[in-house]
Amino acid sequence: MTDIDGWRAFLARWSQEWADARDPDAPADERPAGDEEPLRTRRLGFPPASEERIRAVEERLGHRLPPSYRTFLAVSDGWRHAGGFVRLLAGTDQIRRHRGAAGPAEHVPGDLGDQPAPGEELLAGLWHRALRLDVASDAVSVLMDPGDVDADGEWAVYSHASWRASPPERYVSFRAFMEEMYREFHRLQADRSRRAGREFVNETTRALDASVADARLEALRGRYARAEEALTEAIAYGRPRAVGLRDQIRRLLGQTHMMSFHGLAADPLYTPEVLPVLAAEHVSHHRDDSLWPSHPGGALGAVAGTADEILRAVREGRYRYAPEGGFGRAVEEAREQARWGDTDGAWRTLRAALPAWRPVGPEHIAPVGLCADPLLGPLLTPERGRELLATPRAGQRGTAPAPADDLDPPGLAWLTEVDRGQLLSSYRFVLVEAVEPAGLPGRIGADDTTVLNEPMTSWESRRLRRGAGNGAPWEDRALTAVGRAGPGWSFALEPGPRGRFAEKWFVSPGIAASRGTRAVTVWSEPFDGRSGVFHLSVAEDGAQRYAFTVRGTSVDVRGSVPDALAPERLFRADEPRTGRLGERRALEALAAEYGVRLPRLALTRGRLHTFRTLPWNRPPGPGEGRATLRFVRTGRSAGDGEGRGA
Repeated sequence: MTDIDGWRAFLARWSQEWADARDPDAPADERPAGDEEPLRTRRLGFPPASEERIRAVEERLGHRLPPSYRTFLAVSDGWRHAGGFVRLLAGTDQIRRHRGAAGPAEHVPGDLGDQPAPGEELLAGLWHRALRLDVASDAVSVLMDPGDVDADGEWAVYSHASWRASPPERYVSFRAFMEEMYREFHRLQADRSRRAGREFVNETTRALDASVADARLEALRGRYARAEEALTEAIAYGRPRAVGLRDQIRRLLGQTHMMSFHGLAADPLYTPEVLPVLAAEHVSHHRDDSLWPSHPGGALGAVAGTADEILRAVREGRYRYAPEGGFGRAVEEAREQARWGDTDGAWRTLRAALPAWRPVGPEHIAPVGLCADPLLGPLLTPERGRELLATPRAGQRGTAPAPADDLDPPGLAWLTEVDRGQLLSSYRFVLVEAVEPAGLPGRIGADDTTVLNEPMTSWESRRLRRGAGNGAPWEDRALTAVGRAGPGWSFALEPGPRGRFAEKWFVSPGIAASRGTRAVTVWSEPFDGRSGVFHLSVAEDGAQRYAFTVRGTSVDVRGSVPDALAPERLFRADEPRTGRLGERRALEALAAEYGVRLPRLALTRGRLHTFRTLPWNRPPGPGEGRATLRFVRTGRSAGDGEGRGA
């Protein structure tokens, strides 16, 4: 804005709010020096500069001043208390070139190189050509740059404080700089008044607080983007309620940086909802527990005693999100689906129940506690977070969003899309028909006492595999994740097996699993030009029906393989094995033949029950020998290699 009336109204409002915010009971000797006049006149500015004075400054500096600063001078020839750290801004008598004054050399680019970063060229010359506007400040420089001009003739303004240890802040114009300083005044004064036990209230704060209340309703109606915009504006002015509301939106959108919920974690009403979310972030980033809010210096107040227990529950995977009412019942149903791998079904259950969700209090706009649930949190991708936020809830009306796409691809072929070196780039699994996942330990468990472990991630199961011995050197017991593999099927899968497939020793666990039903066993070690294998076998009622193994260019077939799974059709002799094309065709054919699938999200990002299977290798027979060699590299994890002999 460059018109005089707009500047007059803006500066008058700022001055009056500043004067009203001063402590009327403060002794005169405790008031900052120089504030007597602005307090008496209720004006932070000065008399306007005449056109002649402004032109004289322009002649002295050799530049026509930018429109917004020029108009500002015509309203007030300088300004006091621009924000919290600039006590006096220059008028026509004080504005000067920065050249010759000390500059923040640590932020001035040296050799720009062939491809300087955005803004480096402008910043490099700033300190030599800019006009300096700060006259008195707390180590803050305010520079107006005639070399950084936009289409409207406005000069960029830069603010730099050495104590911030960061590059200068850039504003597109003097008007934009002053508007930010006004917001800074509001932020600092709101905090100062709160600490002094006073309320900072004026026409601006009342309007902002009303906009926060409206934003909460907009968020509940599903118009979260509009709500976030209003909350962001209120936060810029230091309205505390807005932070807790916006952080709920940000977290569901996958934004976790600087997330605090602004005191809601210390309120017993909201602690069960938001403190576990903060604990989950603490754990996922491996932060030092001395930084956890329940320790001295934290701000949890009456709930500090429960904070450590919440942190332990989250770290150990014991935390369960438990809202009340119809949505709470849907959460329980969704958790049951998710723990067996049906994450898409779990999300559909939650999505259908979202209109029934109710807040626990007036500062609550969404079921953000879902993010901390070990089984349901992985479902909340940013896309699904947007869908959740766009769904009207808590009795509010609005237009429901289009459902987000399911995340799990059909079938099995997605296994070939895992990058080399990742956990699932090699794998082995057993699919069992007409058996629930909970029944698999009784069929292929390591012994009669085998039970399902609590759900864990694939990386947690990998650490568990490393930390437990596998018995005799020849044994190869898989720690498998279990779940449902489509209608009527269950799976037990081990990502990144430690053992290597060897035809001579291999005994398919699918044979034991197939008692009274059918079972499919697959073992894949991707081909890399030197090694690799793909094995598939099918057993029924305790006996193997057919099997084939592809290693390099050789194919070993046993039994009558159906035409749809014939290895010569799937693994073609005229194409390289390294592209995983044959493996992909084999998995596609297997999925079509038996109507099976594996849940990608649950296996890669979620948590599933696990158990240790019986050995996938037979023991050495009479006259046979087998040795296991362990190679240990200094500073790295141990790797296993096997030497086998007859």
